[in-house]
Amino acid sequence: MRRHLPALSLVAALAACSSHHDAGTPSVPAPVAASTAPATPAPASTDAENAQQRLANYAPVKLTADLSGFDDRQKKMIALLIEAADVTNDIYWQQSWGDKAALMARIPDEVTRRFAEINYGPWDRLDNDRPFIAGVGPRPPGAQFYPADMSKDEFEQAALTDKAGLYTLLRRDAQGKLAVVPYRDAYKADLTRAAGLLRQAAELSADKEFAGYLRQRADALLSDDYRPSDFAWMSMKNNPVDILIGPIETYEDQLFGYKASYESYVLVKDQAWSARLARFAKYLPELQRELPVDAKYKAEQPGSDADLNAYFAVYYAGDANVGAKTIAINLPNDEEVQLKKGTRRLQLENVMQAKFDKIMLPIARELVAADQQSHLTFDAFFENTMFHEVAHGLGIKNTINNKGLVRSALKDQASSFEEGKADILGLYMVTKLADRGELDKSKLMDNYVTFLAGILRSVRFGASDAHAKANMVRFNFFQQQGAFTRDAASGRYRVDFDKMTAAMNALSARLLTIQGDGDYAAARQLTDSMGQVDARLAGDLKRLDQAKIPVDVSFEQGLDVLGLAKP
Repeated sequence: MRRHLPALSLVAALAACSSHHDAGTPSVPAPVAASTAPATPAPASTDAENAQQRLANYAPVKLTADLSGFDDRQKKMIALLIEAADVTNDIYWQQSWGDKAALMARIPDEVTRRFAEINYGPWDRLDNDRPFIAGVGPRPPGAQFYPADMSKDEFEQAALTDKAGLYTLLRRDAQGKLAVVPYRDAYKADLTRAAGLLRQAAELSADKEFAGYLRQRADALLSDDYRPSDFAWMSMKNNPVDILIGPIETYEDQLFGYKASYESYVLVKDQAWSARLARFAKYLPELQRELPVDAKYKAEQPGSDADLNAYFAVYYAGDANVGAKTIAINLPNDEEVQLKKGTRRLQLENVMQAKFDKIMLPIARELVAADQQSHLTFDAFFENTMFHEVAHGLGIKNTINNKGLVRSALKDQASSFEEGKADILGLYMVTKLADRGELDKSKLMDNYVTFLAGILRSVRFGASDAHAKANMVRFNFFQQQGAFTRDAASGRYRVDFDKMTAAMNALSARLLTIQGDGDYAAARQLTDSMGQVDARLAGDLKRLDQAKIPVDVSFEQGLDVLGLAKP
């Protein structure tokens, strides 16, 4: 997602999750018990030693920022935002597993409980959702969004309003028939609490636009109508603090990809770097026109109000905090808002720096050709990550053949295809901007080698992760095209610059065409044929495990870490 920058210092590490549970109002049918999933063989070990070994996959990082420029009133506002964000931990537990307290009561040791908190349940998100607690079955593909005994056919045949909505659950009524339950009813107590905290924070904000956004977002939590607050969020330009809160991404729903999970980020803006990044947003319409695909697949005009900003993340919660942690944000997801206003791209520079130092560099030392390791730079990592987020705004949101939104047409493949598109078009944008002289063309090889190392980092997230699936498709496609080679003797990878450029354009066209056609069968075929880790790559990734290189980060975060008083 961006370009040449000095190394940025910093941090991130284990999320503390507190939980209270909303039983819902009497009119809301009870959620499905997670323990009803079919039993599978228990892991070989379920004791604290096993959990401790799994914890080693996460590099602990302290999530903090310099708050010395904020007065006491602003610090209290930040504390209230963190308290509001923490509520989404409670809701996400209900969506991903069910009753957190009941699960914790089954776990006899503190280390395993800590690992369950990181995973928001008993499934290891970095190990293909493998259960790590004895007696727990596989993670239901529909999580807790649908009844465990519901088939896809039953869902498709049910004549229910908003059954595929982002903000509804499917439950069974007293007669055993499917019923739709809005999020605002299912999680009413938690949402009321979070809305109240946002309104208190709004009273303390010196930025009127931010205060207005907080009030609108509070209203949205209680109404499930997020579009007005999304537009308000897009209009903000000068607020030094930000919060993203609500049901946002659909990764958790692996049955259909319809249902959004609750999450939150609390962020402190890096004003200096944000000013430097702002100039890149203006190139979006021009880059859209030049995409390597037929005109009909790029007919939509990206919103011109998009902007790029850099932040220090100070709190992650809910879906944002499970498994692999994001290093950049591109929101809102609402296609209508994107077409009218564009999106905001938020680079989380402290988390990005932590992943580069603790994971990317060690991976390169193991798997990248020795004479190309000098091309692995944080500047290139930052640029690639930034333009990944920018690239979400490119391409097409509506299918060209009346199949509706791309997201709806591609169903469970939509998330991985969107991530794959953004990754490949991000590299495309870096290349185009370097050709224009907007980026340093002499350092373009840095972006390519760092891009390869980024693939090797992301495929370790596990096959259930949308980003990892997208990375495997790209890894296998690039390998087939000769974009990189592997030396059999050393087991190290080498980038071929010209072939990678050609492969980048070819894969860009393939993904954009499948999205524009809303071709679910083609999407599924590509993922099934090229989204898997073969034996040779599995062996290479095993070397990373043997070298004890972490897979991702976990956060030490919260009011105590920031030195803030509880509001």
